[in-house]
Amino acid sequence: MSQHFLLTGRTSRQAACDVIWQAPAYASATIKPQKRSDEQNAKMWAMLSDISRAKPQGRAHIPEVWKCLFMAACGHQVAFEVGLDGRPFPIGFQSSRLSKAEMMDLITFIQAWGDENGVRWSNEAAA
Repeated sequence: MSQHFLLTGRTSRQAACDVIWQAPAYASATIKPQKRSDEQNAKMWAMLSDISRAKPQGRAHIPEVWKCLFMAACGHQVAFEVGLDGRPFPIGFQSSRLSKAEMMDLITFIQAWGDENGVRWSNEAAA
């Protein structure tokens, strides 16, 4: 029998502790940060698309390249490969591995950088 707890406060934490104390020997328990939400992901891609269209600092990149540039700037390990057209193409780290807090930090960084570089945000990105 598997149980999932979202640890939001004292009551949910106590319920998780109670289940752990009642668990049979050799049961497994994992505590990890909540993954980024679909809403966060949609906002990030809207922002990256806005930046791609704006071409700030004369930089013309597809949204995927912008994502890797921002993730690298936030300290996440990413990799780029040179595409057949000679332009960089991102490979490696995926934002789906980010926690909600890490995704919030990434979105905040993208927002600040875009604001500083005159990006006009679409309704989807501003939401």
